[in-house]
Amino acid sequence: MMTKTIFITGTSTGFGKLTTITLSKAGYIVIAGMRGVHGKNEAVAKELSALENVEVVEIDVTDDNSVNSAFELVLTKYGKIDVLVNNAGLAGFGLVEAFSIEQIKNFFEVNFYGIIRTYQAVLPSMRNNRKGLIINLTSGASGHSLPFMGPYLASKFSVEAITESLQEELKQFNIENVTIQPGVYPTEMNTGVKTGNNADRNEIAEYYDPIASEMFNAIGAGLFGKMHEFDMNPQTIADGILKLIDMQPGTRPLRFPLDAIAQGTDVEFIKSRAEHKAKWLAKYIN
Repeated sequence: MMTKTIFITGTSTGFGKLTTITLSKAGYIVIAGMRGVHGKNEAVAKELSALENVEVVEIDVTDDNSVNSAFELVLTKYGKIDVLVNNAGLAGFGLVEAFSIEQIKNFFEVNFYGIIRTYQAVLPSMRNNRKGLIINLTSGASGHSLPFMGPYLASKFSVEAITESLQEELKQFNIENVTIQPGVYPTEMNTGVKTGNNADRNEIAEYYDPIASEMFNAIGAGLFGKMHEFDMNPQTIADGILKLIDMQPGTRPLRFPLDAIAQGTDVEFIKSRAEHKAKWLAKYIN
């Protein structure tokens, strides 16, 4: 049996790096996409390249040419991409009013337009092969928002919306789409190792204090407290991606929450949303 070729974005740290290692061990061919292969990420690029069946490829999901070149290179060499994992992401906190438009655009360039770019680069070959799987990492909230996370979650909800549209549009080509809703995990994105895309208009934020800072600290303490209480291991996401890849075609869910902290409320939410959508569609379309 021919092994699957899997392209993952954002593999220099966190879920992406763990998923690369996990899928390599499982015997898959992994294309580990990251920025700065010969620059800031040279060490991790070498580390992942040393793994079995792993090829590291330069890709900046905010750049059309970079995305197209990366996919062209992989498709020319391997002939196909069976699975695309859109993992590259940008996080950050702040009051909506205190974000400059530029900072908000940064979220969308990576978290939303980045995904549109990779879809448009991979879909011609998947349509041609009449099969494929695309996995998009969104957010634990997956359909409701929180203070200080508005612009970030807006970019992630947009991916939920686009994936839901694509699921229907791509059905005729047997291309499946899944969003994963991770909760809070101790990856570089959440531990302060990576600089976040935070609100940059401090002079505006001052008007909201002291109440805003107290609220933000309380939310932060709650999230991080739960992360430790539930011993949130990022390996859960890598294992979840492997599980989705190993599922029989046609059996994969549209949404695949992996958040122990939610204690099933995320599953309930996703189920009730699907039920309401079915009722709404019945009024409009049937």
